[in-house]
Amino acid sequence: MPTTRLPSAGFSITIRIAVPADASSIGRLTTSVGEAGAIVTALDVVDSDPTHVLVDLTCDTADSGHADQVVDALTALDGVDVRKVSDRTFLLHLGGKIEVSPKVALRTRDELSRAYTPGVARVCQAIAENPADARRLTIKRNTVAVVSDGSAVLGLGNLGPAASLPVMEGKAALFKRFGGVDAWPVVLDTQDTDEIVAIVKAIAPAYGGINLEDIAAPRCFEIEARLRDALDIPVFHDDQHGTAICVLAALTNALRVVGKQLADVRVVVSGAGAAGTAIMKLLLRQGVGDIIAYDRQGALHRGQTGLNPAWQWLAEHTNRDGYSGDLPGALDGADVFIGVSAPNLLSGEDIAKMAKDSIVFALANPDPEVDPREARKHAAVVATGRSDQPNQINNVLAFPGVFRGMLDAHAEEFTEEMAIAAARAIADVVGEEKINPTVIVPSVFDSRVAPAVAAAVRAAAQNPAV
Repeated sequence: MPTTRLPSAGFSITIRIAVPADASSIGRLTTSVGEAGAIVTALDVVDSDPTHVLVDLTCDTADSGHADQVVDALTALDGVDVRKVSDRTFLLHLGGKIEVSPKVALRTRDELSRAYTPGVARVCQAIAENPADARRLTIKRNTVAVVSDGSAVLGLGNLGPAASLPVMEGKAALFKRFGGVDAWPVVLDTQDTDEIVAIVKAIAPAYGGINLEDIAAPRCFEIEARLRDALDIPVFHDDQHGTAICVLAALTNALRVVGKQLADVRVVVSGAGAAGTAIMKLLLRQGVGDIIAYDRQGALHRGQTGLNPAWQWLAEHTNRDGYSGDLPGALDGADVFIGVSAPNLLSGEDIAKMAKDSIVFALANPDPEVDPREARKHAAVVATGRSDQPNQINNVLAFPGVFRGMLDAHAEEFTEEMAIAAARAIADVVGEEKINPTVIVPSVFDSRVAPAVAAAVRAAAQNPAV
């Protein structure tokens, strides 16, 4: 039976199969994969003889269980011999995804004497006399620490530091690929707020910026605030601010598509954790009409008890009419839905109750809050966090350029003005003449994005009042 979930390259497999050398064998393979709900992305002939053909069939599946179903369906075909199944994601991660590469050749004794001892001592003394020279004479000028305690890894929960490392490696690779920033994973075997703050303060001299990642709310708010007060380099929690920047950029263009103004719309946000809180604060700063925040406590509203400080702030600054019902009810007549929570919370019928020309950002990964295929039947603009759907809202649009701009400006802090400038830059890369319901953000591979964001952030750092 085909899956109802969306296949993804994240669950791509390559299956080595021997089939009889007849005209119909290859067709039977691809038909079987399609009937199982997977998507064939490649089929390569590896070897052949007069009686058999050996092929590598690559396909996207929805999850590990679905991959097993596809393999079982192929194995059941007459004359088919499944030799090997390779998970392409695990193969990509073998040995890690990043490495250190020296910028100097060290080919001769002369070069060694200048790069290391005795010549390096002169540089050490220069920095001791003028600590600001560390930015000029060391990796500090272009290096970011990607710090996590593994307490909120993607949407998977508290997996710990070792299990968070593949994400932090990936983040470092994205920093380099899109922003030219050297980043390094720093995963901490503690989830104590005081210890995390102390450790990051202690390692900060080597870095030009700190990127906090996958630290659970509400601790992440305190950790970020305390580090910002203590350090003279930017501290940026990407789960908060990177997401908020990208959502504001996408919403700017989505509102242009439907002809609505931010000040006139009602927004429902599912998920009041790190990402949701930052999104709502940035939208409030920009003058949004009204917001209803929804989380495990229900719709946050004035008069609720037992709320943590972050939720208490949201309760006091959102939900003008004091709505206290369920999530589908909150959508009745709403203009915008933003989901940064959990999969499959809503149906197409729930989206149908929204206002005319509604906007849906269902960003839970890998499975959104509502099936985007169902949402598109009723909403004017639909976006997800998935790379295989139109309008992917992905933090890589923001953080490489944000840090590039902050590092270039020698910024000592990340500001809300930088966030707004970055969001405008991302939105403007698309161009008002090119936006439409399926193009509200640029591609993550658009080479114009990171330089535009960096320039906007650099300007905001150098002219904070602008």
